[in-house]
Formats: sequence, structure tokens, C-alpha cells
Amino acid sequence: MSLTLASPPRGTPPLPMTREEMLARGWDEVDVVLVTGDAYVDHPSFANGLLARLLEAAGFRVAVLAQPDWRSCEPWRAFGRPRLFFGVSAGNMDSMINHYTANRKVRNDDAYSPDGAIGRRPDRATLAYCQRSREAFPGVPVVAGGVEASLRRIAHYDYWSDTVRRSILLDAKADLVAFGMGERTILEIARGLAAGRTVKKLRDLRGVAYRLGASEPPPTGPGPCCPDTVELPAYEAAAADPLAFCEMTRISHLETNPHNARRLVQRHGREAVVVNPPALPLEEVEMDEVYGLPFSRRPHPAYGAARIPAFEVVENSVQIMRGCFGGCTFCSITAHEGRIIQSRSQDSIISEIKLLSTQPGFKGTVSDIGGPTANMYQMKCTRPEVEAKCRRLSCVHPTVCKLLGTDHGPLKEVMREARSVEGVKRVLVASGVRMDLARRDPEYLQELAAHHVGGHLKVAPEHTDPEVLRLMKKPAADDYVEFDREFKAASRRVGKKQYTVPYFIASHPGSGVKEMIDLAVFLKQNSYRPDQVQDFIPSPFDIAACMYHTGLDPMTRQPVTVTKGLKSRRMQRALLQFFKPENWFEVRRALEQAGRQDLIGSGCDCLIPERPPKEALDRRRREATRAFTEETSGDHIRGGRPAARGSGSAGQRKRSRPRKSVGYRPKRGGS
Repeated sequence: MSLTLASPPRGTPPLPMTREEMLARGWDEVDVVLVTGDAYVDHPSFANGLLARLLEAAGFRVAVLAQPDWRSCEPWRAFGRPRLFFGVSAGNMDSMINHYTANRKVRNDDAYSPDGAIGRRPDRATLAYCQRSREAFPGVPVVAGGVEASLRRIAHYDYWSDTVRRSILLDAKADLVAFGMGERTILEIARGLAAGRTVKKLRDLRGVAYRLGASEPPPTGPGPCCPDTVELPAYEAAAADPLAFCEMTRISHLETNPHNARRLVQRHGREAVVVNPPALPLEEVEMDEVYGLPFSRRPHPAYGAARIPAFEVVENSVQIMRGCFGGCTFCSITAHEGRIIQSRSQDSIISEIKLLSTQPGFKGTVSDIGGPTANMYQMKCTRPEVEAKCRRLSCVHPTVCKLLGTDHGPLKEVMREARSVEGVKRVLVASGVRMDLARRDPEYLQELAAHHVGGHLKVAPEHTDPEVLRLMKKPAADDYVEFDREFKAASRRVGKKQYTVPYFIASHPGSGVKEMIDLAVFLKQNSYRPDQVQDFIPSPFDIAACMYHTGLDPMTRQPVTVTKGLKSRRMQRALLQFFKPENWFEVRRALEQAGRQDLIGSGCDCLIPERPPKEALDRRRREATRAFTEETSGDHIRGGRPAARGSGSAGQRKRSRPRKSVGYRPKRGGS
């Protein structure tokens, strides 16, 4: 199978970002305008850059509208009326996660913007971009895609407003949502519209969701792309009843295998949202076509010397696969990229590394060969006829499926070949390693330690409590201890002193103060001091977000402990880094609350000393000052919107009902 592309020659400049660039190509119009909340980077790690090159290779004229000023529709008119459609995406990240921390504070930078500048895209960017697209040229089809649209395609819990919101289709009023990675879907949409089909005639495509008006009957039974239809609990029921929300979540996650997924229908009042089965995964030859497109691997020249932090992280990386069968409940990778691993051929990977070695400024180090997980390359079900019927959400939890092929042989061959490329000095693995799989192949672990780790290896044990790990769909804590021991032993055998860098999550559903104290004790006993920790953020569509919102496990309906208060969340985060003097007050409060004063003092098992260190007192003073400043300047979301600055008295600002958000405006002077 092939995507039927006619790739332009290498050296072809990036797609136009301005009307002048469009005219310089001899175009008087474009077929597609791709609107994105990210800076335009012509690199396969950036979805907008990849889809732009894909459409170009399929023969379409494409323009890129990157980070437009959404306050008017004029930027949308820069290229004239697009012949086929507007393709809208908030960017590589959900715009709300991009803008706000887990504590709902405005982030200080945006890794996907020039020089990390904030304020280059609105809150809920998909909504604003779709609105301006329709306003600029009424009647031109609007197709939304990307992570933000994919994960909000049905009713969903929104952490930032603490409400259940409708499907993004109803608020954005897009003609279609292309969910998932989107290559196959966007090509079928473009080719269908170019052939004269109306956007309504494209509703039978895989990987699309669409809105039905009040007068349109919802589909029933089997369809061209699905064996049957399942009706989800209506939006009104899901918003009012936690059990209905759980049922909606359970059904939607069981219908994610493209080989057996059924069409989903969810009513929203008199309207309805229809979600077709996911697009079929790309075959190896198709993956090679996509990643073999003539990317310049650079930001668009219009940015000049400006830095784009996200690009700097992946500039010299090579993606060898996509998808993840881990099924972690807090992670959106499986929901967006799919559970089936899609791998490139070894020839394709090595060709990209050879090309990378000739890039100006390349210093000999490939910063990463991996993907969502470093060591799932070429792994798949050994029984395709069983895979076609399987509805299991994780191939590795609670145990590794006996039908899963876990051979690291193809990956080891790629690693060996990659480090032998002329001009390449080092090939690192910076993607996280799935420990339970790596331990099955000591030779892989030895090669990793000998050649592909620059002192630190990222792994994600996430927690130690058995119940929390069950809710996360992660392996037991002993798995990390054994992996850490084996990795260090492998490093010593090759004369290196290397360490694992473990990632842990605070405030995940199921994790209370007691569980976090046990995790802190585990870290102390094993001499682990994690530099980077994560605060749990409920991401739309995720199973863990359902747990956070309802207090129930949607798969079992059993109650789940949920931590929501800001002070409690801060305590959990502080316990992960109990060794930092500035965390003393939060750790002490947690220990006293749990009745664990035995862990306060000078004993070898104690987490903190009896008296607060100077750093803790200094931090308390700084935070008191910052809290006063934020109260008057509004750096937090209050009531689901950035707080207004400098407008009216404090009494006027504290309203009983939150005002409607007017978009992301750092340092704006009121509504």
C-alpha cells in the first residue's frame, strides 16, 4: 500500500507563509491553508510541517498561517479564498496545557513560539481559528485536527474550567474533525474535495468526526467504514451524572482499535456528534514515504535568528516509530497515535541519519532515535486475526500479553547501523525506555549502556503504591528497582558510571498523602533524588481525567481517591522532592497530617530535620510577596479564565459567576 505521493526534490523551500511568498511561486491561489498555533518548522516532528509537505507531495498548493493574530479575520484573507479547505490545529499541544501549569498559573514561556514568547495563540485556539476561518471566507470547508481537537471530539472534562464541555465540533462549528495523526485522513479529504465531492459526502471517511443538525437523523447500524454503531450517553447526562460520564469514557476507549471499532454517536440536545472508527495505521512503506519527504529540518526562514525552543530539542533527532501499546491511563499518546506500533524501515531511518549528518552545523551527535517509547520498534501482535478482535486497552498491563512480539532484534540492528554512519560520532536514546520490555533482552540493555546513553537514561516508574500503579496501568515498583540495578551493572561492565532518571507523578487519582509519603520513603531508602517531577493534569479524553472528575474508575465503577485542592497538590509535589530545603514546610505539613512525625528529625530514615532550614524560610517570604502580587495582577485562572488585571475593585473582580473568556491575553488591561 502507498499514499501515492510524488515528492518534490530536496532543496524545495518551505511552504509560503505570506502572500508575497505565494506569488513568488507563481500561484494566484492556494488549495489549502493550514492554520496552526505553533511556529512553522519544516521538520517531521512538527505536525503542521509534516502535513504541509504531505499535501505538497500529493500535488496540492498549500500555504501556512502560523500563529495568526486571532483578533480579526484579516490574516485569514492573506492568501485569498482557498480552493479546498482551511485545516485548523491548535499546534503540537493542547492550547490550555501549553498556556497553564497544573496549578492553573500562566506559564512563563511557550516552547513552540519564536524565542519562547507567550501570547502568540489564544486559549482554546481551535475555537478561535475555526471562527475566523468561517468569517474570512463563508462556505469554505473548515477541518479541525491536532491533539486539541482529537481529544475533545466528544463531551469531555475540562480541567481549566472544572466543567464537562460539549464536543469541540459544536463550539468550533468545524465541518469535520480529523482525529489521530491524520496523514491518511487529510489526503482523503483533500482528494475528495478536489474531485468535486461536498464535505458532507466525506462523512463516511475513517478518522473523522462530524456534527449533525437537529433535522438530520443519526446513523444506525453498520456503515461503509464500521461494523456497527454505538450510542454514547448524551452530553446532558454525562455532564450531570458521574456514572454516565464513566460509561461514556469506558465505551469510547473500548472503540479505539481501528480493526474492530464501531461508529460512536453522542447526542447534544437536538444535535448529535458522530465519531467514525479511527484511520487504519500506516504501513511501513507509507511511513517511509511520509518521513522521506524533503524537509529542510529548519524553522521557516521568516523567523531569522529567533530561537524556537521545541525545535532545538528535536533538531537532530530521528523518529523511528509511532504509537504505544502501554495504555497508561494518564497519557494521551495511545488515544491520539493509536495502540498499534507503526515503524519505519531500517533503510528509511539510516537514510535520514545520513542526510542529517550532512546538515550545516551538525556536530556528530544524533540526539535521539526513538518515538513515544524508545524500545517498541517493530513490536506487534503475533496473531493478526486475534488483534483484529482485541479490545484490550494495554498489551503490557497487568502482564505482558503472550501474543505480543517483544523482540528487540530489529531495534538493535538499527542502533548498530546508525552509529556506523560516516560523520556520526554518537547516537543517543533520549526517548523513555519501557523497562518491563527492556529487561526481557539483556543484550539490548548492554548495547544501550555501552553506546546510546550519555550518562542518564530516562525511565518512568511514576509511583510505588500498587493501587496507584494499577490505576495508571504501570508495572510494579520492583520492576524499576531491578531495571535500575541491571542498567547500572551493564554500565559498569563497559566502564561507565551512568544513572537512570526516574519520572514520578504527584496527585494522580488514587494517590493521597499516605501514598506519597510511602513514595518519599522509597526514594530515601533507595537514594533516589528526582530532579524533575510531574504534577498530574487531567487531559481531555483520558481515563485518568475521568477518575479525577468523577472519583470513580470508569472500568470498574469503584471509588478512587482524588486530590484537588491546591495546598494538597503542593504537598504531594513537595514530598517527591523532600530533600530540597525549600520544601520543608510543605513536607512537614503532610507528615503531620498523616501522623508520620516519626519521619521528622535527625534519624537515618527521617525525611526532614526538626527545624526549618534557611532556604525554607526564604521561600515562605518570597511566596507571601508573590501571592500578594498575583492577587492584584491575576496570573491564575479564576473561574476558567485568566483573571482580569487592573479593572475595578477587588470586590468587583470576585464575581459569583465567571465571565466568558475573551482569549489568552498576557498582561491585558481588563476586559
